[in-house]
Amino acid sequence: MKNLFEKVALNDKVTLPNRIVMAPTTTWSSNSDLTVSNQELAYYQARAHDISMLITACAHVSANGIGFTDEIGVYDDRFIPGLTKLAKTIKHNGVKAVLQINHAGNKALPELIGADNVVSVSQIKTDMIPNPAVPRELTDEEIQQIIRDFGEATRRAIQAGFDGIELHGAHGFLIQNFLSPHFNQRNDKWGGSLTKRMRFGLAVFDEVKRVANKYADGSFIIGWRLSPDEHYADGLRINDTKVMVDELIKRGVTYVHASLTNAVTAVPRDTDGKQTYVESLAAEINGRVPLMVAGMLQTGIDAQKALDCGADLVAIAHGLVTDLDWVKKVRSGKNDQLHLSISQDELRQLYIPDGLWTTIQNSGSWFEIK
Repeated sequence: MKNLFEKVALNDKVTLPNRIVMAPTTTWSSNSDLTVSNQELAYYQARAHDISMLITACAHVSANGIGFTDEIGVYDDRFIPGLTKLAKTIKHNGVKAVLQINHAGNKALPELIGADNVVSVSQIKTDMIPNPAVPRELTDEEIQQIIRDFGEATRRAIQAGFDGIELHGAHGFLIQNFLSPHFNQRNDKWGGSLTKRMRFGLAVFDEVKRVANKYADGSFIIGWRLSPDEHYADGLRINDTKVMVDELIKRGVTYVHASLTNAVTAVPRDTDGKQTYVESLAAEINGRVPLMVAGMLQTGIDAQKALDCGADLVAIAHGLVTDLDWVKKVRSGKNDQLHLSISQDELRQLYIPDGLWTTIQNSGSWFEIK
């Protein structure tokens, strides 16, 4: 049986002291020029201890790839100084710092970039954000440029001192737009068969890997976040995702990160329901690379159940937002003492950025507010 507090090897050069990772959690709190803010630095510093690795909120690799208001950018060298501060802040106590990089695709916010600048694999709008724009279909030349943008974002992450990057291939953003049979309606080399729908994501990975080989050493982490399937009748299903995962493993991905509604109980769509997502993905990966999972892992008991299902790493979100001593309490068996709600009076001691608090208040039952 795996234990939360045992060491785990990411690759031949990186061993983590435990299996607990801070999941990427959006902060809505960059400076107005999309550089890293002091509030974000304080937020991450307060949480960069006891865990093994911290994955930042996503940073967009292209100017038109922004998916959240006040989201940090990584599409220009002007972002490197702030990213350097962020990497140094996270790594201060020996925690591995991973920058999540992304292009929002058809989930890019038209109010920020203009409706005409929203792009995707095809002209299919998302249903995941309010008032989405119908995206413009990317040309082959634009696709090639975005692939290069991911590579340049990786170079900047390396220059800033990050230990790795995570490619955001989940939640209906651009990489998943290409993989999805619902959103990808192309009939050229970028769409149609599964092989063609995988081409963009694999090209992004290959470019990131090339850049990492050039500018970093073999310890550099390249993770991949995925959503295993989609709710659309003609949407992505886990069997296609497994093929994608196999290709990524062949190319040298460091870990696979499954973002789930519930990492312990959720089962894939259109299956017999005998295996959970975690069990199914773990069986496919078969120990070739670590499997990280996120989704309603509120307590140490939840996290241990995810490991028992086949996960190798657990990504904790809510718990590390609302309780800075989450790891210490779990290590001591004090799951009943975890603080899993949030109140106005606690914002300062929890170093909650203003933008994050505003969103929490406006997001219904996302967090329990007291």
